[in-house]
Amino acid sequence: MPNISVLMPCYNAALTLEETLQSIAAQTLDDFEVVAVDDGSTDETAAILKCWEQQDARFRYLPLPHAGIIPAMNAGLQACRADLVARMDADDRMHPQRLARQADYMAAHPEVDLVSSLVSGFPAKSMRTGFRIYIEWLNTLTSNADIYRELYVESPLCHPSVTYRKSVVLELGGYIEKGWAEDYDLWLRMAQAGCTFEKIPQPLLEWREHPQRLTRTDSRYSLENFIRAKAHYLAAGPLDGRDAVLIWGAGMHGRRLSKHLIRAGVPVTAFVDIDPAKIGRTRYSRPILSPEALPDWWQNAENPVVLAAVGARGARQLIREQLTAIGLKEGQDWWAAA
Repeated sequence: MPNISVLMPCYNAALTLEETLQSIAAQTLDDFEVVAVDDGSTDETAAILKCWEQQDARFRYLPLPHAGIIPAMNAGLQACRADLVARMDADDRMHPQRLARQADYMAAHPEVDLVSSLVSGFPAKSMRTGFRIYIEWLNTLTSNADIYRELYVESPLCHPSVTYRKSVVLELGGYIEKGWAEDYDLWLRMAQAGCTFEKIPQPLLEWREHPQRLTRTDSRYSLENFIRAKAHYLAAGPLDGRDAVLIWGAGMHGRRLSKHLIRAGVPVTAFVDIDPAKIGRTRYSRPILSPEALPDWWQNAENPVVLAAVGARGARQLIREQLTAIGLKEGQDWWAAA
């Protein structure tokens, strides 16, 4: 039984696969296995994986008919022999100490269900501004409290950087197809179940940016589908049992989020915005208030909550300061959702 299993789905990954496999083989921890699931590739992926399997018994090749990443990962997860499962993608690179650091951390912290790490992006010339900004934000979330605080802003974990307990993920149903990002859905379900997340404050994964990444080509990773996922889990979690929900932000993100919340039966009663051109108007027949009107609105409800849904850079911190100033507690009275 290996100490840790590396779960790596592959689809037409021949251009980057050798580099990825070499980074895994260079780990300082020897006691691992790689479950490389070939999702019906039509390039040289299968030949590469077969070669590695013949040369090193730690590398296992699992061929499947092409069905997509979710069936591939679920099949691979079932095939993993260790309870510790390290996710990896076939185009990224591991730091040599990644598996050792994460396996040691999980052994020393049995209460933790998933450990991640900081990440760095490469190649520098291909990294778009949005990718850089996302990595910067991701690397600020280093504790369980950080991750829970910003869980509904974006996916707070880079999927190929995580190691989790197989038994926990299987108990929650593994990876599920819901029409949005399968990794974000898993984090949201784990949070809903009260799981504990942590990060090792060191970059242990080099995350490759390129135009063929699923996040660029698959509609499940679109902004609209991320908003659908947020709305679904917000309605079942922080917003459950509330009698009044106020959306701070009557712009694009607040409008799209509120649309899905209203469809789910969430009692969205008003919006807040700082734009004088919007204040006094309505959105979906709900009034748009100024920030100064928020305390009076708050007093008129028995169990209210605020969602901060402004995506502009720096807006979340400004809203945090204003809500804190009137005595509202983050994670209890309000959540960031953009």
